[in-house]
Amino acid sequence: MAVAANTVQTFQQIGIREDLADVITNIMPLETPLYSFAKKKKTGSRTPEWMRDIDADPDPTNAAIEGDQVANDAGTQPERLKNIVQLFDKVAEVSTTASAVNTAGRRDEMNFQVVKKGREIKRDMEARFQGNFASITGNTGAAGFAAGAEAYLTSNVSRGATGANGGFNSGTGLIAAATDGTLRVITEGMFKDVVAQTWINGGEDTTVLCGPYMKQKISSSFTGIATQFNAISGKNERVTIQGGIDIYKSDFGVHKIMPTRLGSYGAGRTRPYRPVTTVDKDTANRSVLVISPDTWAVVALQPMKQDQLAKLGHSERRMLSTECTLECLEERANGILADVKVA
Repeated sequence: MAVAANTVQTFQQIGIREDLADVITNIMPLETPLYSFAKKKKTGSRTPEWMRDIDADPDPTNAAIEGDQVANDAGTQPERLKNIVQLFDKVAEVSTTASAVNTAGRRDEMNFQVVKKGREIKRDMEARFQGNFASITGNTGAAGFAAGAEAYLTSNVSRGATGANGGFNSGTGLIAAATDGTLRVITEGMFKDVVAQTWINGGEDTTVLCGPYMKQKISSSFTGIATQFNAISGKNERVTIQGGIDIYKSDFGVHKIMPTRLGSYGAGRTRPYRPVTTVDKDTANRSVLVISPDTWAVVALQPMKQDQLAKLGHSERRMLSTECTLECLEERANGILADVKVA
């Protein structure tokens, strides 16, 4: 059917009001698992320190002769460790005009930007703290950097060929990053071995942090001793297909399997936040952390704060910042499956 001549249509109409929703959708996730379960502490130093100790190994030949004179047993002193605080910041600048106009989805542009920057800093911290990063002291012209969890772990590890531990060096007072090895497909046997090592050294009921594709691999290939079932619930007998593993009960406790979007960052790794290629996905899922949550702490020299920066013209500037580091109180209670892939 043809449109009659001189019919007014929206394609030529002038003055149609815009219809802009007063909502801004932002689906950027905010989960920061390591930061969330770590203890929160304060420090007065750029290089906060702590100590750890361990008893001598059991000696089943410990026997003394009746009436013998006793000799002193060798003793050890606690080990002293430290990490470097890292100064995280984000700056927002908004013109006075941008603050004056009517905006959709937010009442105040500066407040909107400040909230965004705060979320971004937390993600920056989580990516650093989970990652394979060395500690760097810094100097008058260079920033200091905190070591990440992967760099700490040296006791309960499974690494690919050519992989090597990093760890704390008492001579330099710094934590070195681990050396990445050759990727290999993860197996339940590898996982169970690290869990057993961790338990022997004192870690119990650990939390497992892994990438999203690694989480799926664990769910599909870790069979344990169980047979998978479908759960039927409700009067309508709805079927829930059990396709994921959230809790793994080993011989040494119950382990919570948690996917993380911010794991496996590290110096020398190409690791975009949203991996697309196979290489990117392998990198983003190459590390599985077996964590005892009560052995980790985030230590702040400067807690998160907001400062109003000097006004230089027709704009306003705000800076969010925090200066903190990650402490691993006892790395022997934690483990890592490094250099793993899903296929």
